[in-house]
Amino acid sequence: MERYEIEAFLVLAEELHFGRTAVRLRVTTARVSQVIGKLERRVGAPLFERTSRSVALTPIGRRLHDDLRPAFEQLEAALATAVAAGRGVTGELRVGFVGAAAGQLLVQATDRFAARHPEVEVRMHEVQMGEALDRLRSDRLDVLIACLPLSGPDLANGPVLLSEPRLLAVPADHHFARRTAVSVEDLAHTELLRAPCSLPDHWREPDSPRVTPAGRPIPLGRTAATFQEILTLVGAGLGVFPVGAHAARFHARADVAFVPFHDTPPLEWGPVWRASRANARVRAFTEAVRPAGPG
Repeated sequence: MERYEIEAFLVLAEELHFGRTAVRLRVTTARVSQVIGKLERRVGAPLFERTSRSVALTPIGRRLHDDLRPAFEQLEAALATAVAAGRGVTGELRVGFVGAAAGQLLVQATDRFAARHPEVEVRMHEVQMGEALDRLRSDRLDVLIACLPLSGPDLANGPVLLSEPRLLAVPADHHFARRTAVSVEDLAHTELLRAPCSLPDHWREPDSPRVTPAGRPIPLGRTAATFQEILTLVGAGLGVFPVGAHAARFHARADVAFVPFHDTPPLEWGPVWRASRANARVRAFTEAVRPAGPG
């Protein structure tokens, strides 16, 4: 049964008048009669007894009404809840962040969002790089603050909240640590540790060549799940890893040196969400946190 058939049947069962039913449904009386006739042919029996003066449910019509009404009301309630979630900027917004810089960005962004939408409760969750997208895609987060871009047909990337220079984390006793700057070409001479996020998109895509701009292969080292694990591997001399400038401030340690790149684009941070989950809260959040001027 189509939804309009169910609605026409239930309204007529309540009004017991074709004219009033047509007014409520905003259609013609002939259209109501046509829909009910089609439904009766599908059932194979009359649902209403009609005379020139009255309309009444038949026993089969009464049984159908009693069976359909609760289910239809539940359907209407579910649709109303979905509409409220899609249109109303209320309720709870679950925002995850990856790393200290993203956490600081989220606090600042939440302050701006709360000033506009105090009726929404923002719940902040720290997530590790290896689980961030899984939690977003499994609907355990509404928005993720992470390095951009995070590509995928199901993902939408928001405004850039922070743009920072890239550094290369190297062992403190590595010869790179004595330089004032390094180049992407230098990555051909040492193993590059791997982790989801924080890598430039063209290094992260599995189908892209793992080479420098000049075409030299980049040796790939171990894969780590967390940022602290990455820095531990770097400190142990097992590889190097590109990071944002915030890492030197939030994650200073004696066994790791941070050397600036002189030929890479900046690392950008911002919100990411599932395109199919872009409800009013998500849209309001990304709009509220949008920087007023250039980042």
